[in-house]
Amino acid sequence: MQKTIKAAAVQFNIELGDVDSNVAYAENALRRLAAQGVELAVLPEMWSCGFAYRELNQLATRTPAIVERLQALSAELSMTIVGSLPEPHGEKVFNTAYVVDRGKVAGSYRKMHLFSLMGEDRHLDRGDSALVAQTSVGRIGVMICYDLRFPELARRLALDGADVIVVPGEWPKPREEHWRGLLKGRAIENQLFVIAANACGVIGKLDFFGSSMILGPKGELLAEAGYENAEPTALLDPAEMEKWRQSITCFKDRRPECY
Repeated sequence: MQKTIKAAAVQFNIELGDVDSNVAYAENALRRLAAQGVELAVLPEMWSCGFAYRELNQLATRTPAIVERLQALSAELSMTIVGSLPEPHGEKVFNTAYVVDRGKVAGSYRKMHLFSLMGEDRHLDRGDSALVAQTSVGRIGVMICYDLRFPELARRLALDGADVIVVPGEWPKPREEHWRGLLKGRAIENQLFVIAANACGVIGKLDFFGSSMILGPKGELLAEAGYENAEPTALLDPAEMEKWRQSITCFKDRRPECY
C-alpha cells in the first residue's frame, strides 16, 4: 500500500436466491461509496444469492456475468471490489471471492474451510490455495467467514505481504462476540488492516447481526456498522501500519523453527 486509501464494507440483507435484487442493491451501494471517494469496497459472503442450496448450482451459472459486470463497474468507479460468489464446479460449487481491480480480476480465492455445522461441506467444494492479490490499492489477502477461526491462514497472508485482509462473511447470531474477537485478533497478531463485511437481517431461517467492521493494525476499531443495511468507511494509512510494526517487532521476533 503506497498511500492512504478510503475503504468500506457493504453490509446488507441478502435476498435468498434473488440475484437481480442483490446485484442491484450492491451496485447502488458501490456507486454511493464511489461518490464518497472510496477506493476499496468489500461485499458479504455469497452476496448474489446467499446459501440457497436447493438452487445453488443454477444460481452459480450467473456468476460469470456478475463478475463481468463488476469488472465494468470497478473500471467506471476506479474502485477495487471484493466479495464472494458461487463458482460453478461440476456437481457442487466453490464459494469464491473475486478481487476485481479497476476492470480486471486480480485474483480469486476459493474458501478453504467449510462450516460443516451448517452443511457447507455437503454442497460446496473446498479450495486449497491462499491468495494475496496485488492491486492498485495495495496487497489484499482474502479470507471468507469461517476461515477466521483458523489463524494459520491469516498469518500465511501476512507473511505473503498482505497490507489488508478482507473478510466477506455471513456470520449469524448468536456468535457475535466470536466475530468481534476473531477479527480483532487477526488484526493485532498480524499488525495489518482488516475489513469484514457481514450480512444483516433475517436470511432464510437465520438472523444475521451485521457489525461489519474495519480494524487498524493495533486492533483498533476504525468503523463499525449496526444491525441494519450500512456502508461503514475508514481511512487506511500504510504509514501507521509500518510505524506500529517498527515499534512492536513481532515479525522480526518470530521463531518459526520452534513452532
